Amino acid sequence: MSMKAIMYHYVRPSDANLPFLKHLHFDDFKLQLDYFENTYGIINQDEFINSLRTGEAVKGVVLTFDDALSCHYDFVYKELKRRNLWGIFYVPTLMYSSDKILDVHRIHILLGMVESQLIYNELINLVTDEMCTDASKIEFKTLTYNTQKNDSYTNLVKRILNYFISYEFRETIIDQLMEKFIPEQNRQRSKFYITEEQILEMQENGMTIGSHTASHPVLSKLNRVDQTKEIINSFSFLEQTCKGLPYKTFCYPYGGFHSFNQDTVNVLNENDCLFSFNVEHRDIVQSDLLNHKQELPRYDCNQFKFGQIRE
Repeated sequence: MSMKAIMYHYVRPSDANLPFLKHLHFDDFKLQLDYFENTYGIINQDEFINSLRTGEAVKGVVLTFDDALSCHYDFVYKELKRRNLWGIFYVPTLMYSSDKILDVHRIHILLGMVESQLIYNELINLVTDEMCTDASKIEFKTLTYNTQKNDSYTNLVKRILNYFISYEFRETIIDQLMEKFIPEQNRQRSKFYITEEQILEMQENGMTIGSHTASHPVLSKLNRVDQTKEIINSFSFLEQTCKGLPYKTFCYPYGGFHSFNQDTVNVLNENDCLFSFNVEHRDIVQSDLLNHKQELPRYDCNQFKFGQIRE
């Protein structure tokens, strides 16, 4: 049996306002769904949940979508519904109370609108060595962004702002970059994410809603207390928004074994999370389903036919 989980982020038509945004074109997404349906089959919710209970992998693909982006409602959900397919949508939740685009996505906007070298040149004028408390961690230097087709400046910007810099300074630095490069109308949260009403609608129409923490941090950079707050607060918001969750599921922001630790896994188990997705490019096998439910492997969509970013 070959059970594969597939990870998506931006799935949308091209946008002239974001000429550099890395996204899967919606037309290619539809072609990839055709390919998965014809080649592997797409697993439904009951089949997947049953496999977690029995440990028996079933042949097919599980579709997962991270970050609660507006395109997930406008394009993805509507296409899945049209095809009578199931997907899991992982939602970070802080933006619904802060009324601000999360830092991780503000980085995407910066790199999507502005040439990466310009962002990098400004960034190195703002950031000091003292701010980059995790710059010496080998795993952050060597295990990040290896499967993405980024230019060197994009990788540097993302590593500095997502991994190296202390969270004490990160938001302020990104504020300064946004102020310099991004027009006010492109900084608004309201059109960037799916709404609370849409989250409820998606669950009521057969989709699974899961936690992606509150603020989308690299959890391994946080102590256990702060990790617990990120996870519990996110699930609490989703349970209220969805009027209850049939089960709890989670995926790690950024993904990869460098992005979480044993504290994270323990917190998820203690809070009755049924399963969680990591980013590890291999099939789901019996030992994962029986013994490692909080670390299920997931492929990036770009590793399969029709999943590549258009140049």
